[in-house]
Amino acid sequence: MTHVEKRGPNRWRARYRDLAGRERSKTFSTKHDAAQFLARIEYANHNDYMDPRGGKDLFGDYARTWQEMQVFRETTAERFAGDLKRHILPVFEFRRLDDVHPRDVQAWVRALSLSLAPTTVEVVYRQLSMIFKSAVRDGLIAVSPCRDIRLPRIVRRQIVPLTSDQVKALVDAVPEHIRALVVCVAGSGLRQGEVFGLTAERIDFVRCTVRVDQQLVTLQGRAPYVAPPKTAASHRIVPVPQLVVDAIAEHMVRFPPGDDGLLFTNRDGKPWRRNRFGEVWRIAVAEAKLPPGTRFHELRHFYASLLLRHGESVKTVQARLGHASAVETLNTYGHLWPDADDRTRRAVEKVLRNLGRPARGLDTA
Repeated sequence: MTHVEKRGPNRWRARYRDLAGRERSKTFSTKHDAAQFLARIEYANHNDYMDPRGGKDLFGDYARTWQEMQVFRETTAERFAGDLKRHILPVFEFRRLDDVHPRDVQAWVRALSLSLAPTTVEVVYRQLSMIFKSAVRDGLIAVSPCRDIRLPRIVRRQIVPLTSDQVKALVDAVPEHIRALVVCVAGSGLRQGEVFGLTAERIDFVRCTVRVDQQLVTLQGRAPYVAPPKTAASHRIVPVPQLVVDAIAEHMVRFPPGDDGLLFTNRDGKPWRRNRFGEVWRIAVAEAKLPPGTRFHELRHFYASLLLRHGESVKTVQARLGHASAVETLNTYGHLWPDADDRTRRAVEKVLRNLGRPARGLDTA
C-alpha cells in the first residue's frame, strides 16, 4: 500500500511498505517527485530490484552510456551523435532523469520547431523518446516524459517531376565526367549513394541491367567506403534502356574506373563526397536555369514518373526503386498515377448515372 500525503508547504511524504512488510516513508518537495518515487517502489516490488536513487542520474550521463550500447549503422550513429550534441544535450544534459516532465519536452519541441523543419523535429524527438523509454525499461524512472507530446504538423510536399527538357538541360550543364552519371540515374532511379558505388561488374551490358548491392558511404573524418545498402529491399536488379548502357560504356572509355573500380568519381579519380558533389550539382542547376534548390534526388523522381506514365504497377515501381513497402511508394507517388481523376469520375458516374431519373413505369406527372 502506497500513498502521498501533504505535510506542509513544499513538503510531501511518500509512504510505502518494503519487501519485508515494514512501513517506510520519504519526504519530497513536490508531489510529482513523491509519486515518481512510489511508482519506482511499486515497480521494484513486482520486478527485479530497482535502486530508488536511479532517477537522480543526470540525463547526459545516461544518454551517452545508452548511445554507446546501441547497434546502429555507422551513418545512423553519426546522425544520432550529431542530433544529440546539437539539439538534445544543450537542454537536458544536466537535468536529472526524474526531473524532466512532459511540459519540459513540449517546450523543447516548440523551440526546435522555430528553427527546424517538422520532419527533422520528429526525428530528433524520437531519439529523445528512445532514451527515456530505455530509462523506464532500466527501472530508473517510472514513466517517460515523452508522452502526449504534440509535434509540428508535417505537410507532405507533392512531387512535381522534372520534365524531359529539364533533364536534358542538366545533362548538358554538368561537367563531362558526370554526364553519364546523370543519364544513369534518370534511367534507373538509383539513389545517390547507390550510383556512387557502381562498378563495371554490376553492369550487364548484354541484358541491359544494373545490379544494386552496395553503396558508397561518406562519413566525416573518414575516407569514403563501399557498404551494403541500408535495407534488404534496396538489393535489386534494375532493367535499364540501351541508352543508359551505351552512356556508361562510353564513359568508361573516356574516364576509366577510379579507386575501388568505381565508375563515377571526381576529376582526380577519387570517390565522390556528397558535399563536393553538391557544389558541382548546384552550379549545373543554375546553368540549366532550373529552380534553385533542385536536388539530385529529383532525377529519381523523374524515373519514377516515367514508370507511372507508362502504366507500371505499384509493386513494379516499388521493386525498381527499392522501397521497403508499397505503402511508401503510394505515399510518395500516388498522385502521379495517370488519369486518376478521370478514373474516379467514371467510377462514380457509373453508379450514380441514373440518380434523379424516374423509375421505369412510374407516373411522374
